[in-house]
Amino acid sequence: MLRLETILCTFSVLSVAVRARNCSEVREACIEKGFSFSNAPRQEITGDHLRVCPQGNTCCTPEMEDKFGQQSKQDFDNLADEMSHLLRSTFVSRHKRFDEFFLELLENTERSLNDMFVRTYGKPYMQNSEVFENLFAELKRYYTGGNVNLEEMLNDFWSRLLERMFMLLNSQYVITEDYLECISKYTDQLKPFGDVPRKLKAQVTRAFIAARTFVQGLSVGREVAQRVSKISSTPSCIRALTKMLYCPFCQAIPSVKPCKNYCLNVMKGCLANQADLDSEWNQYIDALLLVAQRLEGPFNIESVMEPIDVKISEAIMNMQDNSVQVSYRVFQGCGQPKPAEIIRSARGVSDVFNARFRPYSPEERPTTAAGTSLDRLVIDIKEKLKLFKKFWSTLPEAMCVEDRVIANNASDDECWNGHTKGRYFPEVQKDGLTNQVNNPEVSVDITRPDTLIRQQIMALRVMTNKLKNAYNGNDIYFQDTSDEGSGSGSGSGCTDVCPTSMSTTTPETPVVKADRSGPMDNSAPPCGHTAVLPTLLSLSVLALHLVWR
Repeated sequence: MLRLETILCTFSVLSVAVRARNCSEVREACIEKGFSFSNAPRQEITGDHLRVCPQGNTCCTPEMEDKFGQQSKQDFDNLADEMSHLLRSTFVSRHKRFDEFFLELLENTERSLNDMFVRTYGKPYMQNSEVFENLFAELKRYYTGGNVNLEEMLNDFWSRLLERMFMLLNSQYVITEDYLECISKYTDQLKPFGDVPRKLKAQVTRAFIAARTFVQGLSVGREVAQRVSKISSTPSCIRALTKMLYCPFCQAIPSVKPCKNYCLNVMKGCLANQADLDSEWNQYIDALLLVAQRLEGPFNIESVMEPIDVKISEAIMNMQDNSVQVSYRVFQGCGQPKPAEIIRSARGVSDVFNARFRPYSPEERPTTAAGTSLDRLVIDIKEKLKLFKKFWSTLPEAMCVEDRVIANNASDDECWNGHTKGRYFPEVQKDGLTNQVNNPEVSVDITRPDTLIRQQIMALRVMTNKLKNAYNGNDIYFQDTSDEGSGSGSGSGCTDVCPTSMSTTTPETPVVKADRSGPMDNSAPPCGHTAVLPTLLSLSVLALHLVWR
């Protein structure tokens, strides 16, 4: 028995002696990593001073452990930056490409319309070109985020065009501002431009809502990706990273990489808040894909804007063809205007407008915006967006890959488990903050969610709501609040999705007003108790409607 104890003691002394010689390998590994430790041990020393790595015989001094901690944070930040680079660069570049495309499309369309109308209509157009300039200025202002009600703006454009056309076609009369105001009241009845304004308003409105909201959506994704990828590491996370990445150096086994499940638990603990972004992020990506489908389908702004000059010219020609009937009905409603004092030449201005608009040829169309087409841009972005679903919840898996952090396809016993080279036994935790309560590697306070992450979750939620409304052709910034409840405002009404309290602006509560448009019918009930109940019921229904919205 005594002999056996002697043998064991001898082997123990020999083992310590052998391990003490391994610090030279650690010194070489540190030099390769860029560390310059002047007092690095040449052989193992007592590790009672270590605060993160396992104590016992070690090749690390307190200075080395501190440096390893700093480097661990830097390594983690660099890895997060590398893993999110494609995500961030994609949102930056695609937002820029779509934005440039839409702006250039507007410029090309305006230039094309101006060139063609100058050739076709000449001086009458040039004298009234500000009507069209204002149209494109308002479209651009809407697209770039201005507070423009598209439907009202388009209605105003057709009203202004009607006024100018009426004056040109009836230049032998004195047309006053009051008379023009009277004309505008008959616009809906007269339909001087045929059905073009109605069709064009529907097409332009939904196309611009989709285009603007989609670009805003890409902008939000860009900002969220850039902010969330800059991870704020907690002290507990840095300790866990140091233990995983550099404690093998202190144990004189610098070439041994962490076990995969060990790495996953560390990363899931460090990225717990980022994983909580995933649910809202996935809904946001789905909403972007839905609007992308609209952009290559019925809400294609390119197919709406490129022939807009032809459509407006068709409307002008329609009014010219029906100018006699239109003028007659206006005279009936607004009265006969006074003849102009100075007799015009026999050749009226309407003769100048007689030039018919030539059907355009494809080669006459403006150069494709931004050197591409909307269809190509949409196909590209759809492929990219699908890659980024579940990005934040799969980030730990993306980080814990071979040749980057973890050991190669070696035996489970040949990796660093946080204490020594051997198998890692704890189970891998699930994703998200609340699932880290029992994380064996990172101490996570599940009662304190990261403020920045919560802000990004709310930003995504708001944007998702806007995208879903845009998919339905609605703009939640312009909910109809008119007394008539006509729903004519851009974005009024709900189909599949209604705006929530997260909207940037809150619609005003409709005001119930008495009808004073004419004398009261004798058969109407007096304003007494009989009128109270219906009023109360109406207000109750209104209140319930607002609550459910």
